[in-house]
Amino acid sequence: MAKVYELQQVEVWDGNVAASHALRQAQIDVMAAYPITPSTPIVQDYGSFVGNGYIDGEFVLVESEHAAMSGCVGAAAAGGRVATATSSQGLALMIEVLYQASGMRLPIVLNLVNRALASPLNIHGDHSDMYLCRDAGWIQLCTCNPQEAYDFNLMAFKIAEDYDVRVPTIVNQDGFLSSHTAQNVRPLSDKEAYEFIGEYKVKNAMLDFSKPVTYGVQAEEDWHYEHKAQLHSAIMESMPVIERVFREFKDKTGREYHPVMSYDMSDAEVAIFAIGTTAESARVAAKQMRAKGIKAGVVTIHVLRPFPYDKIAEALKSIKALAIMDKSSPAGAMGALFNEVCAATYHTNKEKPIVSNYIYGLGERDLTQKDIMKIYEELSEDVKAGKLTHNTQQWICLRGKEMGFY
Repeated sequence: MAKVYELQQVEVWDGNVAASHALRQAQIDVMAAYPITPSTPIVQDYGSFVGNGYIDGEFVLVESEHAAMSGCVGAAAAGGRVATATSSQGLALMIEVLYQASGMRLPIVLNLVNRALASPLNIHGDHSDMYLCRDAGWIQLCTCNPQEAYDFNLMAFKIAEDYDVRVPTIVNQDGFLSSHTAQNVRPLSDKEAYEFIGEYKVKNAMLDFSKPVTYGVQAEEDWHYEHKAQLHSAIMESMPVIERVFREFKDKTGREYHPVMSYDMSDAEVAIFAIGTTAESARVAAKQMRAKGIKAGVVTIHVLRPFPYDKIAEALKSIKALAIMDKSSPAGAMGALFNEVCAATYHTNKEKPIVSNYIYGLGERDLTQKDIMKIYEELSEDVKAGKLTHNTQQWICLRGKEMGFY
């Protein structure tokens, strides 16, 4: 039996430590991992927990991230509670197996500590890896800080393992800005956390020889289409389970989450839509803009997949101008978040806001309060003019532009 880890009522943890303790409290059976910056401490801490007797599970070190997710697939198919962590190039190498895991409906939990994709090489955070796997058939949860990294890991197991869902789940957090930034975190006790998640509910285990099953069979055109439609339906219909788990977590902790979170939006005329730590920065800037007479608000999401179209439309129904922030290079298109948020408002909102796309923070280029306030000012100018007063897509803090390099 695993030893109990003595926790304080308030711990000072960064996002990686918070995530690793949630995995410890979930008492996962197997972690197969190949560490990569900035998610390495999640794996490292988990290995320490195993070595010191705080976990009864298995820690499997493998030769690559592809092998890490392959090991997770095998362990989950065998009937175990399974989790791992990765970032950036590791996610890119792993992504082939992400499709295997979702197609087999294996409720693995993956901590994705968001980091830029090469080339050029960069170890710092943006959302390139988050967007890379957005259509891989996994539920995706988004967090803003270490407390949420902890909370959403606990909820991820409960969501993924629900018999009405049974879909693998990713918990995103911003590399370094969340993963390596220490803040006050209020954890549950080990007993409370495990009781919240619950015992693992085995379904179609390969080691249950009384009920033989097959995973990963060849389907071709006869059934491939139906399998993909079934997976899509399961993800789209998982929202009631996600919201129920959010409510149960509030009942347990007092901390309230929703798929879409709005701040100062009741009378907002202009708003920023952003994911992760940027949403918190925008909230600070919005308050400063209100002191200057600009009715500014912020909208963020905690659920990227299934994409909460109707809830986003409701949150944005009254604004006049909207800046959608994409922390990833669109490489010849509008940003991924821009496209999806615009789609959410197109058919539902009678009065369509003036919408613009801001690319920012690639490789963790600083986004300052001054930058965010400038965006609000530009949105206010759009409202006064009744139209866009600048390009639909802008790149913030881009060096060389003034010299004609772009």
